[in-house]
Amino acid sequence: MNSPQQSTYIQKVWQTMGIVALLVSAILIARVAFNVLLMILAGSLIATYFHGLGDMIERRTKMGRRWAMLISVLGTFVIISVLLWFMGTKIQQQINELSATLPGTVHNLKAKLAQTDIGRKLLESVNNNGDGKMMATAQSFFSTSFGVLGDVYIILFLGIFFTTNPSIYKDGILLLVPPSRKKMGHHIMDRISLSLKGWLKGMMVSMVLVAIMIGTGLTILHIPVALVLGLITGILELVPTLGSVIAMVPGTLLGLTVSTNTAILVAIVYIVSQTITSNIVNPLIQKKMINLPPALTLISQLIMGSVSGALGVIMAVPLLAITVILVDELYVKKIHHIPEEKGKLVTTKGVTSDQG
Repeated sequence: MNSPQQSTYIQKVWQTMGIVALLVSAILIARVAFNVLLMILAGSLIATYFHGLGDMIERRTKMGRRWAMLISVLGTFVIISVLLWFMGTKIQQQINELSATLPGTVHNLKAKLAQTDIGRKLLESVNNNGDGKMMATAQSFFSTSFGVLGDVYIILFLGIFFTTNPSIYKDGILLLVPPSRKKMGHHIMDRISLSLKGWLKGMMVSMVLVAIMIGTGLTILHIPVALVLGLITGILELVPTLGSVIAMVPGTLLGLTVSTNTAILVAIVYIVSQTITSNIVNPLIQKKMINLPPALTLISQLIMGSVSGALGVIMAVPLLAITVILVDELYVKKIHHIPEEKGKLVTTKGVTSDQG
């Protein structure tokens, strides 16, 4: 028979194991829940885009709000469908060509690197890390809660639902706010909405501008699959700093298939396009968003990427903007007694910007 001391020890062991199991389960559930919250944020951004486009249509045409929103949603899908219809075959051909070309390009690059001492050391370090480990890391980074297509469908439908009747969700959030804080709640939500609209406008302009510049520049240099590379670069503009670096890799590798000088020219095209975007488009974004330090933006991307993969990296900047606004409104203004100006949005540096 077990002594009382042994029984007590066994009970403590089971209690400890139970606590550890609960903590692990809570962490896993929290991670999944956080991914769902990111999908909700992505759906909110889509709804913000539809509402921003609907507002512009309503102002220009003087038509009713419902008709403007209907045109905003349906018009967007029609434009995307038409573009895919006319460009889909060309894009598919270039994607197939890119898939067939890149492996050989990488092999040739490895052969060239093996001819130099520095290149051999670089290849040895890559081989020591193991291709399987690298593939596993990439797979975990691009893994999502419900699969890529599942996430896209969920985000898209969330955006449509948020667009059709946003007041239900906004009023639901405000129900959680005490009556004495309703005005502040409205102010914070309006400030977040203005910031996200500014980010979306800037990102859309940046994506189109970069895609056109890269596609045109690579076409002039006679780089294969220039259209696809331009589209990839434009899409990766959703990821500041990291996206431009990632987009440059396949273009430069394909440039090496022509000549070393061509690869250098390709890199210059990417650098020039990013420089133009950084000095023209990004300042326009900052006019509508609070000033986010580049280092803080990069840190948030690294953290979100490790926690939620690609979706986390894409949503890092808007989530950081929301966090900074909440900290500014709920903490910074309280300790510094900063008054709220009517019709103005006060940033953490005291710089004001008009709403609308």
